Amino acid sequence: MGKVHVVTDSSAHFLDPGVVGRYDITVVPMEIRFGDQSFKEGVNIDADEFFYRVSRGGAMPDLIPPSVEDFAEVYRQLNRKTDQIISVHRSHQLDATWQNARTASQMFLGRCDIAVIDSGTTTAGQSILVEEAACAAEIETSLEAVVRTVRGIIPRIYSVFYVETMDYIRRHRLLGEAQTILGTMLGIKPFMTIEEGELVAMEKVRTRNQATDRLVEFVTEFANIERLIILQNTPYPTDQTRMLQDRLALEFPGSEFPILMYGPSLATQIGPDGMGVVVYEGLDDSEDW
Repeated sequence: MGKVHVVTDSSAHFLDPGVVGRYDITVVPMEIRFGDQSFKEGVNIDADEFFYRVSRGGAMPDLIPPSVEDFAEVYRQLNRKTDQIISVHRSHQLDATWQNARTASQMFLGRCDIAVIDSGTTTAGQSILVEEAACAAEIETSLEAVVRTVRGIIPRIYSVFYVETMDYIRRHRLLGEAQTILGTMLGIKPFMTIEEGELVAMEKVRTRNQATDRLVEFVTEFANIERLIILQNTPYPTDQTRMLQDRLALEFPGSEFPILMYGPSLATQIGPDGMGVVVYEGLDDSEDW
């Protein structure tokens, strides 16, 4: 058997981009479409370029998942050097990426063992799972062992998001039409989470300070945090991000709260003005998995 190879899609946004090359991870790009112009996330459009284009106005972006043929070609190339692949993708509730990967994997039955995993999340949460899969593949010889590791982590990934405007949420029908219209009229901003793979509204806030309060409350519900990543739309800390980091530092002295600029695939759904927190919950000392 060849070494287990890890595949993901470009909606996995890595805090350390070097992880991809270090572990030889294959990233299948999502397509970002502005009207009649099409780009590949991470290939010919990155977060900076995406947000710049959005700021100029014009057509709102659409997200097109990799096709069955795209995944089949990736698996075909990898099958030349391995017969074990774990393919970890964004929640099937968000688009057809996972389903397309799964369909493509069926073409290789009997030739290559391909485990297509629904991460139940996206962006930084997905990247954590991908990195853990790659680490496991360095020490495990069987695909089953790597899959078992990843499945054990999925329930311990939590994400929440706050967005300033509801235009993108409304466009992708992530909330009901009446809710989005009323929210826009009243200046209410949704506070959202990924629950069972679906982006859903937890509650609504009116100000950035209220959003920061809610993010802090969310994080302090965890007694044991393995990793925490703050998501925002710029590569540098904003006033709101600094406030959040300061508040979290009081609750978790000595801990780090790194910032990650989220990418086009998430921005097409929550918009270019979002902020969020991703928590990878650690295990209690008494737990054995």
